[in-house]
Amino acid sequence: MKNLISLGVFLLILLSVQVNAQEQSVLKIRPTGRILMDGGLFHSDNKNFVDGVAIPDARIGVKATYGKYKAKVDIGYAYGKVSLKDIFVERQFSSHALLRVGNFVHQFGLQSSTSSSMKVTMEEPASNEAFFNSRLMGAMFVYDKNDFFGTASVHVESEALKKKSNELGKMGYGAMSRLVYRPLHDTGRLFQLGISGAYETPRYNSEPTLNHTSFDLGANFPTRIAKVRAVNALIPDAKNLIKFTPEMIAGYGPVALEAQYYYLQVNRKKDFKNYKAYKASGMYGILRGLLIGGNYRYSHTDCGIATPDSGSLECVFGYNYTDMSDTRSHIYGGRLNDVSFTVNYYINKYMIWRFRYSYTKITDRVGFENQSLSAFQTRFQVIF
Repeated sequence: MKNLISLGVFLLILLSVQVNAQEQSVLKIRPTGRILMDGGLFHSDNKNFVDGVAIPDARIGVKATYGKYKAKVDIGYAYGKVSLKDIFVERQFSSHALLRVGNFVHQFGLQSSTSSSMKVTMEEPASNEAFFNSRLMGAMFVYDKNDFFGTASVHVESEALKKKSNELGKMGYGAMSRLVYRPLHDTGRLFQLGISGAYETPRYNSEPTLNHTSFDLGANFPTRIAKVRAVNALIPDAKNLIKFTPEMIAGYGPVALEAQYYYLQVNRKKDFKNYKAYKASGMYGILRGLLIGGNYRYSHTDCGIATPDSGSLECVFGYNYTDMSDTRSHIYGGRLNDVSFTVNYYINKYMIWRFRYSYTKITDRVGFENQSLSAFQTRFQVIF
């Protein structure tokens, strides 16, 4: 009888293991999507700013899981154009480590951990747009455990998704890494320090004399209703680019501070008459406060502050400075100062309403008169 009982228990355990293995190997597919609806009123001497409304982003896609594998495909539509967004597959090696391969946003600083629609200032700081790369094809290893978070990435240039290699003529490449130490990541008690670094070779340019010998860097005014370039620097005869960004989060209860500094240097070829390296920098600070919704929480997945709960009401003060004018290299891309105030109402798990006022001033940009923009904007967004 004992042997029969033992055999029965063994068979039950074996069956349980097989069932669990089968459950883990079931293919699960979930649809995803988003709709952003914007409206804005503008005041500026620049006649390109016209009051209006827009749907700056609409997406549909799917997420799939199968055992230790995950995949995502995301397709976007805006202003009459269809574009490919996230397209990747990742392999989970443990609860703390994974490898992702495909086209996605690689980790470079705090702003890279949230999507474009989840920026608490409604639009991302201009410094991040100028010095970051958005999505890139490549591979990224992620380590996330307790007080430490780290990534290591290799990638090719963004045009590789749109053009064949023979059209590019050459393919730019790069590498980047983000390292974070977070001794406090409890609800209501947050503190995080991090630093990211990156290296790139010159990128594609439709002008043959500039193709893979230059970098074209810049950022638009902080609105997607009108697309107007605010700062822009074209650096010819480039050899390579290096950049880094330290970051910080500090929070207590319903109040939190986020900040980031950017430094970028483009090294030039020795045979160019003005071969001095081009240097640019920027920074932003964001002060957040929950008027309704309790205390701020931490998100390990994003390595940053979690999205507030449904019903929360948040006020956000932001300041950004971007300097893309370098007298030593004779490149004057402009200097930008931007202050903003944003109100975010988290209606439910899938819907957010935002209102933003911002004042942006541009100076010292060659061929571009000094000017400013006052903007009132609102957004209703649905994300699932």
